[in-house]
Order: sequence, then C-alpha cells, then structure tokens
Amino acid sequence: MTAAAAAAVCSAVLWLLLRFAARRLPLDVPNARSLHERPVPRIGGVAIVAGVAAAVLAGFAPFGLALALAGALALLSFVDDLRPLPTLVRLAGHLAAAAALAWYVLSPMQWLELALIVLGIAWLTNLYNFMDGSDGLAGGMSVAGFGAYALAAWLAGDQATALVSVALVGAAAAFLSFNLPPARVFLGDVGSIPLGFLAGALGVSGWRNDAWPLWFPLLVFAPFIGDATVTLLRRLLRRERIWQAHKEHYYQRLVRMGFGHRGTVWIGYAAMLVCAVAALVARTKAPATQAMIFGGVALALAALAVWVDLRWARFRRTSAGVA
Repeated sequence: MTAAAAAAVCSAVLWLLLRFAARRLPLDVPNARSLHERPVPRIGGVAIVAGVAAAVLAGFAPFGLALALAGALALLSFVDDLRPLPTLVRLAGHLAAAAALAWYVLSPMQWLELALIVLGIAWLTNLYNFMDGSDGLAGGMSVAGFGAYALAAWLAGDQATALVSVALVGAAAAFLSFNLPPARVFLGDVGSIPLGFLAGALGVSGWRNDAWPLWFPLLVFAPFIGDATVTLLRRLLRRERIWQAHKEHYYQRLVRMGFGHRGTVWIGYAAMLVCAVAALVARTKAPATQAMIFGGVALALAALAVWVDLRWARFRRTSAGVA
C-alpha cells in the first residue's frame, strides 16, 4: 500500500501539471551544455514530494526528521528552480540539513567523524543534482537505490526506514514512467536535492539502526557517487570552475558518443543492478567477504570508466579529424 499510494499521487500530480499547467511550469531550456533539444518541465520533484507526503499522511509511512529536512530542502530548491539562489545560500542549506540529521542520529560521536559524515551527506545531496541530466537516469537510480534500502531494512527489522524507502520507490517509479526516453519531465532541484539528501540520511540512519554496514549506501549508490566524484576531481585538477554546468560526466560522454539517452540509461541500469545486488548479498557476510565484494564491484566500475575514457578519447580524435 505504501508504494501504491505514493505512486498514485505522484502520477496524478504529474498528469495534472503537464495537462493543465504546462505553459506556466519552470522549464529546462536547452543550452550549450544540455543533452536535450527541446524545453522540458523540471517539476518532477514536486510530484515525488507529493507522493511521499500522501503515503505519510495516510499512515503508510512514518514521518521523521529525515523527511522533515528533505521537505525543507525541497522548498528551498523549488524557490531556486523559480529564481536561482546564490550558490553559498544553497550550500549553507544543504550543510545545515546534513548537520542536523547527523547530530540527531549519531551524537555523541567524535567531532571529526561527525564532520566527515556531514560532508558525505551534503555531497550526496548535490551529486544527485549533477546526475539528473539524462532521460531516465536519476529516476532509475532512485528505484534501484531506495529499493535496496527497503529490502535490506525490512530484512533487518528496521521497519521505519523500510517504509520510507518503499514510499520513495513508489513515487520514483511513477516519475520514471514520465522520465524515460524521451523524457516528458525532469526532476529539477526540487526533486534531485531532497532525493540526494535522503540517500545519505537514510543510509546513515540504517547504519545507526544496524540494518547495514556504513559502506552499504556507498555501494548501493556507487554509479552516481563514482561518476560525480571522479568528474569533480578531474575538473578541480584542471582548475575549472566546478560550480558551472558542463558536459564531462561519464553518462554525458556516452550520450554524446552516440549511445543516446536509451543506450546510456540501459548501461546505467546494469551498473545500478550490479551494485544493489552486490550490496545486498555482501551486507551480512564476514568482513573479509564484504571487502572482497566491495572491491570487486569497485574494480568493475573502474573498468567501465576506463572503457568510456578510451572510447571518448577516440571519439574526440575522430571528431577533430572530421572537423
């Protein structure tokens, strides 16, 4: 019932908005750094928030601090979608939400460990936004990632985390039906920011409740974490302005090399499925086995990244030759 309620409300809100308010919705207008060719409404997050809220109000999912903070971030991000806010204002909000969640869930704790977890949650909050640039990608990651959370939490007896995760899966699946190539709607900041925050917040909460080890959320969301982190580090090394939009993510390169949105999303889904299954299998194994599985998946993702890098280098040489 939890997933069904969230999915039904999310679908209804999206249909109503696209049917009766399309001309007044915030649009993602194509530019030199876009992967799409026509304006697309970026209000999918509004429907996801509505779907999860409906599941909570109906009593199918519990309301807690993580959802309250995600709602506050959704409101801040909705304002940003309508009228862009300064980067420091947005970042301050993300850090404040991460700090409040970490302090509430984990204190007392060594301040250095707490600070690292706060930075980790804030990074997840932002990287979800970075990865919401190709049809079906962020929606699929939400279904796979929160689906893995739901199953692991249910198996561990952490009912609250399981129910919230199930609500997110239902809403994300409904959004995905509108977001698959060719996308009719994007998440927008109002969706990507709270989803990224909840990926970190529920990951920390599940760890605190002994539902999974601390590495579990990292492996579940590894396709997004790896792409965004490696891309950021590369841009830092090149001394680029990392806050500016670009087209250097691995998924963006795949689209530009000719795989298109459909080919790219299927590669992404395969990586998400491997990471989710590996995390679920390794969760209760001996530490040595956990390390072996985690390392094996990390090597597989690294090999995939090298394959994309090599193809990208060849693509650029060919394009330069043609030009």
